Amino acid sequence: MNEPRILAIMGSGETAPTMARVHRALFERLGAEPVPAAIIDTPYGFQENADELSARTVEFFATSVGRPVAVASYRSRDVDAVTLATAVARIREARYVMAGPGSPSYALRQWADGPIPDALAAKLADGGVVTFASAAALTLGVVTIPVYEVYKVGEEPRWLEGLDLLGPATGLRAAVVPHYDNAEGGTHDTRFCYLGERRLRVLEAVLPAGAFVLGVDSHTALVLDLEAGLASVAGLGGATVRVGGRSAVFPAGSEIAIEALAAAAGELAEGHAVDVEREFGRSPGPGSGGAPGAPPRPAAPLRDAMADLEGVFVEALGRGDTRTAVGALLDLDSAISARIRHGEDSPDLDSASATFRALIARLGERAEAGVRDPRDAVAPFVEALLELRGRARAARDWATADVVRDRLAAAGVEVRDEAEGSTWSLR
Repeated sequence: MNEPRILAIMGSGETAPTMARVHRALFERLGAEPVPAAIIDTPYGFQENADELSARTVEFFATSVGRPVAVASYRSRDVDAVTLATAVARIREARYVMAGPGSPSYALRQWADGPIPDALAAKLADGGVVTFASAAALTLGVVTIPVYEVYKVGEEPRWLEGLDLLGPATGLRAAVVPHYDNAEGGTHDTRFCYLGERRLRVLEAVLPAGAFVLGVDSHTALVLDLEAGLASVAGLGGATVRVGGRSAVFPAGSEIAIEALAAAAGELAEGHAVDVEREFGRSPGPGSGGAPGAPPRPAAPLRDAMADLEGVFVEALGRGDTRTAVGALLDLDSAISARIRHGEDSPDLDSASATFRALIARLGERAEAGVRDPRDAVAPFVEALLELRGRARAARDWATADVVRDRLAAAGVEVRDEAEGSTWSLR
């Protein structure tokens, strides 16, 4: 049996509970454990907290995906020869490779004319899974948006030359745009990876000949099975083919031929509207329960996402991991907001909102317990033991009285005997 050849493009949320299910499914495609896996730290290699970001990602895969991953560390093209060779070896030996957040322009500068793009291309040609998300996803196409420079610095919109791993692997000539439905701007347009409509139109006008925009929404994955020639969409949003301001949207649950994405781009380029369901025969993904050819339900219905995230929250809170618990709350909020933006109005949405409020209240209760005077928590037990000790002392049972005092001392409770009675304090 041939090794699967899969390119997964995640719009965002690559280390959030919403995408953990996708990671698990991709690992399962690779067969029985162990599955060597590596994350590439180049896109965020310039950040002062790069070590922390790598550690968080390793922890996410261990706890949320249930798979160990190594770090293929190549933070700068100035690293020594041993570091470079080690990173390339880890990528080539891994059957699952992921890169994610950071700066696409920084990553491209470090990878240019080096061995890492070749190692990734070999993975897609010979077998394995390559998952690129967020900033890394931007580098996959024929051209790339320099997001930091345009959105943060205010430079004029322009394209950078991309890695173009997508073209040789799939035949798609595209500019990949993650965070496609981004809504963080609130009062200003941050869709299309923080470009907004005006700047995206500027860039569309200067796309290389025959290229189109391939957008992937936040907390969404476009999974390209290169062996089967199939593209599937999973998560909270959709994948969009856009040409000259006209779009065709493939929602979560879609499973189509990869070549259908190029076909949709061709129709849009000719000025035709594209009926995705009618023309490309959307079919439900595995386990969706729909009839062949029927409109699919989302791969992760809100009630399922709510149940998953509530489980993550409760489990994390139970072991005192407030970071993961808060992360689950934020992901649930994102899931609810995504449905509201798409005009959903259902009992599931009301239920999810009620669950969200209940989990916030539960987190508040835990926070209140955390700041409460610890004396209040142990006082009933200490007072009961002191009462028993007092009775023993009154009966001149000094041995029992001493045992109670010693056990309390071992537990961190210091007892003082005074004329008015016994007092205690926590050490």
